[in-house]
Amino acid sequence: MERLDKIISNLGYGSRKDVKSFAKKGIIEVDGVIVKDNGMLVDPEKSIIKINGEQILYRKYIYLMMNKPDGVISATHDNKDETVIDLLELEHQVFEPFPVGRLDKDTVGLLLLTNDGELNHRLIAPKWHVDKVYYAKIDKKVDEKDVAAFKNGITLDDGYKCMEAKLEILSNDDNGSDIRVTIQEGKYHQVKRMFEAVDKKVVYLKREEFGGLLLDPTLEEGEYRELTDDELSLLRSY
Repeated sequence: MERLDKIISNLGYGSRKDVKSFAKKGIIEVDGVIVKDNGMLVDPEKSIIKINGEQILYRKYIYLMMNKPDGVISATHDNKDETVIDLLELEHQVFEPFPVGRLDKDTVGLLLLTNDGELNHRLIAPKWHVDKVYYAKIDKKVDEKDVAAFKNGITLDDGYKCMEAKLEILSNDDNGSDIRVTIQEGKYHQVKRMFEAVDKKVVYLKREEFGGLLLDPTLEEGEYRELTDDELSLLRSY
């Protein structure tokens, strides 16, 4: 059971203050009865709720895919920097979603946002071994010794030994390398610190895949969309 005003406001029909006004005007109907009490408890999955005669379609959770741009932080709010939540339309902000894990401020690419805490936990907990795939540009030449080191588990500057990671060399020249790396953890600045451990620097980083879900190539940086049912099923399969 949930408060009626919370249900309606979470679906983007206005603030709780607006819903209170709707109730006073007599335009909210629950199971065929006009409701004046905006705080009444309702089972949104069983009751039929109408506003001005229009039935509202209830959903508890939202699941979004964003192509995170450079310079935006993976947080719900910040007093200084723009956050990924600031990029959302109000109709999605009202669900109070949060990033699944995080991308560094200067890292771009696939970021998932949801208000489903259980799914969030399953996707970020190391024990579930969820793949996260990144494309990166490195300032020096990456070689097979680096590939082997990543496979054996890189030890970070704080002494933490990372889980096995798959490092692929896409291209190489004297100016640096293009690589793809797959990890199953999400330590602070992890990919950057892994390369620092082998005396190299990441100069560009983009997440291309999370939990088998590929970044939609039609999404420009800063754009987002809701996940399809198939994409959500793929994530839940983990």
